[in-house]
Amino acid sequence: MTNPTPIRTMMIDTADLKRTFKTRTGAVEAVAGVDLHVNAGEIFGFLGPNGAGKTTTLRMLATLITPTAGDATVAGADLRREPALVRQRIGYVPQGGSTDPAETGRGELVLQGRLYGMDAADAKIRAAEVLDKLDLVSAADRPTGTYSGGMRRRLDIGLGIVHRPQVLFLDEPTTGLDPQARARMWDEIKRLREQGTTVFL
Repeated sequence: MTNPTPIRTMMIDTADLKRTFKTRTGAVEAVAGVDLHVNAGEIFGFLGPNGAGKTTTLRMLATLITPTAGDATVAGADLRREPALVRQRIGYVPQGGSTDPAETGRGELVLQGRLYGMDAADAKIRAAEVLDKLDLVSAADRPTGTYSGGMRRRLDIGLGIVHRPQVLFLDEPTTGLDPQARARMWDEIKRLREQGTTVFL
């Protein structure tokens, strides 16, 4: 596995980023031109009412949908010309989660590590580190379908950080969590920032 590129001063930089969707009744402008400047090591909260285009913007920055117009660099890579490089350097945790209920937490993390180029031994070591950091060791070898909502959300975060991304995108990470699990999640987000990860939520 290659080492991540050194952290840059500006981790997310966008200019007039737009996204329009075509519908039967015409074009819908979901994102009407966003300018963002997020520094390395920052926790950046992207706020707005429902329907304001937050998730669409996040999905563009994570290369899941292509911008209609505008320019952006993420972790030093051009969003339009180097999407594969952007994907190597980021982690993405969607709102709904992404775990397989039949797979164990450890198995999910090892698989994610392998998908990012780790060999089997390194992926197992890194999975154990992440499980420990997220207080999931006791549930590591249980199917994720048996996890509580808070445990599943912590595992989602683990899947986003197992490959040590430079930027972590979190789409409403505390939705549906009880107050204790929410406080634990914020502690983990702060810890990630302290370790040098830029967090966009």
